Amino acid sequence: MAGLLALLCSTFPCAAAHSGFEVLNDHTKGVTDYSCGYSFGITPNSLLSVFSGIGWYAPKFTAKIRLYFGSPTTQKLLFLNMRIPFFLIFLILVYASCKEPKRTSSSEEQVIRFEELKHAKGFSISHFEGYKTVTITNPWPGAEEEFTYLLSEKGTKAPTSREYDAIIELPITSIVVTSTTHIPSLEMLDVSSALVGFPNLNYISSEATRKRIDAGAIKELGKNEAINTEVLIDLNPDVVVTFAVDGGNKTVDAIEKTGIPVLYNADWTETTPLGKAEWIKFFGVLFGKEKRADSIFNEIESNYLAAKELAGSAVEKPTVLSGAMYQDVWYLPQGDSWAAQLIEDAHGEYLWHDSEGTGSISLNLEAVLEKAQHADYWIGPGQFTGLQQMLEKHSVYAEFEAFQQKKVYSFTTNKGATGGVLYYELAPNRPDLVLQDMIKILHPNLLPEYEFYFFNKLE
Repeated sequence: MAGLLALLCSTFPCAAAHSGFEVLNDHTKGVTDYSCGYSFGITPNSLLSVFSGIGWYAPKFTAKIRLYFGSPTTQKLLFLNMRIPFFLIFLILVYASCKEPKRTSSSEEQVIRFEELKHAKGFSISHFEGYKTVTITNPWPGAEEEFTYLLSEKGTKAPTSREYDAIIELPITSIVVTSTTHIPSLEMLDVSSALVGFPNLNYISSEATRKRIDAGAIKELGKNEAINTEVLIDLNPDVVVTFAVDGGNKTVDAIEKTGIPVLYNADWTETTPLGKAEWIKFFGVLFGKEKRADSIFNEIESNYLAAKELAGSAVEKPTVLSGAMYQDVWYLPQGDSWAAQLIEDAHGEYLWHDSEGTGSISLNLEAVLEKAQHADYWIGPGQFTGLQQMLEKHSVYAEFEAFQQKKVYSFTTNKGATGGVLYYELAPNRPDLVLQDMIKILHPNLLPEYEFYFFNKLE
């Protein structure tokens, strides 16, 4: 075959510098493509259609030559229409068709297994021979770009068929994360000892991690928007896991310049409770704990679905108000948000369930009072920790029946030693516990012995 390629290149000198070519016949439906290089050739049977399409004795025919420039990742194509001696094309086709189709000898293009994700939409995991890839498909709301990271064992040659946004050598022994929602995954996977730095340590509420902070094992890195890169360089972690609300994160650019790999974690963009929880598999693949991550998530999912089924047995469906006022504007969850879904799965009727969107709604007091004055329950009244505190801020709260009947429940009373709210840190990872809390609020008779994990009734 090499001789025939040389003959072609000598006949058409412009092809000599390229890494492959294809012949596409314009005169027959039987042969649509023949290539030498990075795609498959034709079979002996298809040669019959060549002869019937162009005629056995046809001395010449018009063909397209597709020329490849460079490597597969940078190749450019050139199409030429020209008169080619038929015997040359015939010899090439016969020679190639008598051999097995040429496949890439590199394992880097052959996916062995795709990780099954049941609920999460923002990332994917692919397993190859000798390495894995993690692709973040929705790094922030409305993102038009994806990020793909290569994970390979130390000493393994990284594939060169494409460029990656970061290359991480496994196993990971040290890590920096920038959201408290990342910490429960590390703890559940028993790899929290790898955490060496975090921005604004006071936000962390976990007792186990706070002990490591007090012992000096986890360093303060400043603010998430402006991480102290000098301290980070001294720590020299194997990887930094961060998040972004848009694509203009200058901190990420600064960290990448130091040579430390940076990975986006977009658990917060998931719109379903179980979708958020499934991001434990992201950390599972980083630490080689895939089976452990699967087991943990499956248990959370099972608990959640069992609680949902229990809630569905309730006869009544109480109405629910949420949110509170901030500077005379009432903010409450939109109907497609994970908070709204939790109320629905607890067999409650969220009064704004028909609103579209996954964020928050901004309303005036009159609109909320008109719709929710007679709501049965008020869940999540902002940052308030007591009824008197609410009245001191806005006396109009007393006009709501849920307030009058003391059916107001908040998660902000459960805090860590330095003021971090446990709900913000752990709830996205344990929606099963949140749902059980919701059921205890709306249908206390279904869980008579259950004690609240996140929520408390305001007094």
